[in-house]
Amino acid sequence: MPSIRILAVLLLAVICGACTLPVIPNDAQTTILALRHADRSGDELSSTGQARANALPAAVAAYDLDAIYSPDIARNIATAQPLSQASGLPITLIPKEYAGARMTQDHPDGTVLWVGNKDNLRALWSELGAPDPAPQNYGELFVVKMQGKTAATVTRLHVPAGPT
Repeated sequence: MPSIRILAVLLLAVICGACTLPVIPNDAQTTILALRHADRSGDELSSTGQARANALPAAVAAYDLDAIYSPDIARNIATAQPLSQASGLPITLIPKEYAGARMTQDHPDGTVLWVGNKDNLRALWSELGAPDPAPQNYGELFVVKMQGKTAATVTRLHVPAGPT
């Protein structure tokens, strides 16, 4: 019977070896725009949140976006929807785990937007090596320029709760 255990362990090692976790590329030059979903009432965007989501396209107009990312959370998607419609870019739903690695792997020299929430923005901040604090308040929009595996610069902007 020990031979069956050995084979099982070897098979598990081969399977786990093929399942590598995503990592931020050494040569990443990605610009990541990160923001918390817009203001909410319960699980839905409030009227202020809807106004802020509608103001997002104007707030990021200076950036040539390659992609819009969000976890599969309704208020995050609702925040990104006006930008998706205005830009013609779909909202790519990805898990919150290793979001920074996924976005930098998909667009190593591009510009992407992540609509998150408090917890996954703190996790993203840690993953990117960005200086605290992570965006936590409604309307905060942070622009992170990656230099390899580290956030080289972070610019803090704001999305107004109304037309710009």
